[in-house]
Amino acid sequence: MAVPVVRSLEECADFATAVKPYIPQLYELPSRVLAVAAGKETLLQVYAETNPVVTGFALSVVLGAVFLVVAEINRNYSQVDRCWSLLPTLYIAHFDLWARLTGISSRRIDAALFFSAVWSARLTYNYWRKGGYQIGHEDYRWEIVRGQVPKLAFHVLNWTFISFMQSILLFLITTPVYTILLASTVEPNLTSADIAAVATEFGLLLIEYLADQQQWAYQNAKKHFQATGKPAGGFTQADLSRGFITSGLFAYSRHPNFAAEQSIWFALYQWSGYATRTVYHWAGAGALFLVLLFQGSTALTEAITAGKYPEYRLYQRRVGMFAPTGLLPYKTPERKPKIIRTSELAKRMHLKEAGKKQTTKSE
Repeated sequence: MAVPVVRSLEECADFATAVKPYIPQLYELPSRVLAVAAGKETLLQVYAETNPVVTGFALSVVLGAVFLVVAEINRNYSQVDRCWSLLPTLYIAHFDLWARLTGISSRRIDAALFFSAVWSARLTYNYWRKGGYQIGHEDYRWEIVRGQVPKLAFHVLNWTFISFMQSILLFLITTPVYTILLASTVEPNLTSADIAAVATEFGLLLIEYLADQQQWAYQNAKKHFQATGKPAGGFTQADLSRGFITSGLFAYSRHPNFAAEQSIWFALYQWSGYATRTVYHWAGAGALFLVLLFQGSTALTEAITAGKYPEYRLYQRRVGMFAPTGLLPYKTPERKPKIIRTSELAKRMHLKEAGKKQTTKSE
């Protein structure tokens, strides 16, 4: 069999039982694909007889190679970004399809796939409306990074992290679904805990949607203000002159959308932990790496933002990057006009008059 016969839920999360015995299939996969091309085996046979983690990982490596080639040919390094909102759902659909083909109950995986499909649709739309799929579009941060590191170093970064590691990461964050798949061989029915997990995911998705929508409204209002000089969208002139949003969810978190995104995949991992009755297990690696990725990318984003807008450093001190640090929302400090005393004003006028007399004498 391509998956182990487990006798307890805990075994489903054991790497030595669930994954390690099937690693050799990864080395055999290229020859089996060639056998399919030669007509010696059918694609369906190879797919069903290969562990789904092996197949998914292999696909992520192949896609990494595609991203690398396309990025180097076009000198555009946002190839993974264009697929970011699609690949996790593709991998979960892969686990769902494999379960169905091999006769394993897919009810619990269906629930994960349903949520993930909604997540993909929303995030893809958000990326599209910001121009992400326009020809030539690239994340502005890559241009800044290219200007800060040697050319060879940036190519190495693309060959490793940008193309391959990010592609593999998008598979790894979905591996908790594999442990749920194995748990379904022991406990096949959809439980109340599964429903609660999906509800949690949709709650996090709602937070991400609200944050993205608030950011979108602010950026559009700022563009209108810069073009016409007139505030719009319910924002004041001070709000738009600041350069960055501090209202709504952003009054409590500097990046509530990023916080929700990380939480979504951590919640999926927690769901698999509950399903397998384990506190922690190997499938949490993807969620952990995602958090590390967001730490680095957000730090870069904030360094750029702080260099553009003077008030941002104050905002950083008062509002948490992801989690709120207090109950009170952020408020822009009031700039009180400087009060000049009458005596001080008289002194200034006296000095001014003395300066004029001195100039007259010189002439």
